Formats: sequence, structure tokens, C-alpha cells
Amino acid sequence: MYEIIQEDKSLFLYLNNLGSQTFDQFWIMISSTWIWVPLYIIFLYLLFKNYKVRNLVFILIFIALGVTVSDQLAGIFKTGIARFRPCHDESLTGLMRAVKCGGQFGFYSSHASNTFFIANFMSLLLYKKYKWLPYFLFLWAMIVSYSRIYLGVHFPFDILMGAAMGFFLGGLFGSLSLKVIYKQNNSAPTAGL
Repeated sequence: MYEIIQEDKSLFLYLNNLGSQTFDQFWIMISSTWIWVPLYIIFLYLLFKNYKVRNLVFILIFIALGVTVSDQLAGIFKTGIARFRPCHDESLTGLMRAVKCGGQFGFYSSHASNTFFIANFMSLLLYKKYKWLPYFLFLWAMIVSYSRIYLGVHFPFDILMGAAMGFFLGGLFGSLSLKVIYKQNNSAPTAGL
């Protein structure tokens, strides 16, 4: 385990030190939530365009539940494992670019988990209509996730674990959404009700 952690730190230092002050504001913006609000509105529009309003309500409930689970699990892991963020790791002082810093612990990345959740969830619900969408979504999730390494708030392994959890949860909640939608669309009203 010690060797894996050292490799993770080495990879982090390599990726983090690729940055320069010129691009810091760009990556801070990429890492922000508010910048992606227009994209979320586009997602909502695509769902509205392809699903009935009743189904859309279920989809939004599953998105809210899934993102909450994704976020809360990351918080449980962070306090349970208690791995310092790079910017709080004294062994990296003077070796890394700390553009931003967050809470004390960073394993695993909520940003990676949430973006990969959305990428997989939306891909499952819309890929039949928009074959290009999964490529765009997963590229977006990777860019947002990389921003966390660039800024100095997560190690690569934090990102990989977050991405894996988000991907899994997105698949789970996306599949549940599709099952509920299928059931809703194929349930005939019972006579006499």
C-alpha cells in the first residue's frame, strides 16, 4: 500500500506541476459548479424533449437521490479513511502547486463522483437518441476531474475512486429510472378504478 501511495503522489506531482499561473483562473472556473449551470439546463431540455412530464419527474427524483448518495458516500469515505488532501500533506510542501485548498481530507473526490454519476446516468437515458452524447459527457467528467488535480486538492487515486463510484451509482440510478419509466409506460389502468 505504501508503494501505491508513493506512486499516487509522484503522478500527482507530475500532473499538478504541468500547470502555470496563466491557466489557474481557467481551471478554477472549470472546477466551479456555477459555470456548468447552462449545461445542466441543456440536460434538462434534452430529458424534457425525450420523456413525458410524468417520467421526467421520476428522472429528476432519481438524479437528486443519486447525487445525494454520491456526495454523502464521498463524505463518509473522506472522514473514515482520513487521507490528507495534497494541499494539507506536509510531505508535498514546496513540491506542488497549491492553487486552491479544501477541507482536510480528500479521499475520494466528490467532483469526480458527481460528474461521472451525471455522465453515466444521462448516457443511459439519452444515448439511443444522441449517439455522440456519452463521448461528450465522459470527456466533460474527465476534464472536471482533472481540474481537481491541477488545483492541488486531490490525488489521482482520489479521482479514480470518485469516478468509479460515480460511474457505478450513475448506472444503478439510471437503470432504476429506466425500469420505473418502463413500468409507468406499460401499466394499463385496472378496470373499475
